[in-house]
Amino acid sequence: MALDQLRDTFTTAAALGSGMHRRDLYGLRDEGALVELSRGVFRKADAPTPTWPDLLAVSLRAPAAVVCCVSAAVVHDLTDEIPREVQIAVSREQRPPRIEHPPTEVFRFSPATFESGLTHVEAAPGEEVRVYSPERTVVDLMRLRSRLGEPLALSALRRYLRGRSARPGEVLALARTLGVLGPVRTAVDAVIAE
Repeated sequence: MALDQLRDTFTTAAALGSGMHRRDLYGLRDEGALVELSRGVFRKADAPTPTWPDLLAVSLRAPAAVVCCVSAAVVHDLTDEIPREVQIAVSREQRPPRIEHPPTEVFRFSPATFESGLTHVEAAPGEEVRVYSPERTVVDLMRLRSRLGEPLALSALRRYLRGRSARPGEVLALARTLGVLGPVRTAVDAVIAE
């Protein structure tokens, strides 16, 4: 059967490409063999439970996007805040995706720095999602602090700097690249002095 040829999480296009008929796909969903994570994104019901199901669904809907800001801070354990929406970034050259479920907020970042600090996280066993690194996440929260809240940005920076794998030099290098070195350096100095 075509279902055996598919990954644990897949799109309608992948299912149709494997030879499955649309009627069979939706029949498997209705029988409970598949769970629909988002419009056109399915996961096998017997697959291991994903750690980040919403991030997985959004990444398949918008494969060029990168998990950012508060959503990335949650992934890297830099905040206890629970975001109301999955926050993703796309290059300004791209058309922003419209994703209603799970609720998604799209940020548009400069193409010149879009790939800076890019890494991956395993959202489900064997399935990775693009996410910004802890350092890039801290810098993004600082540069978007008027929109996302300064307390959140400072709290994430404080938690990052107190972690064992903190690399303040990398944070400052990314801040320079993203044009916010002054405010980030001031905040780093203040947190280190505490």
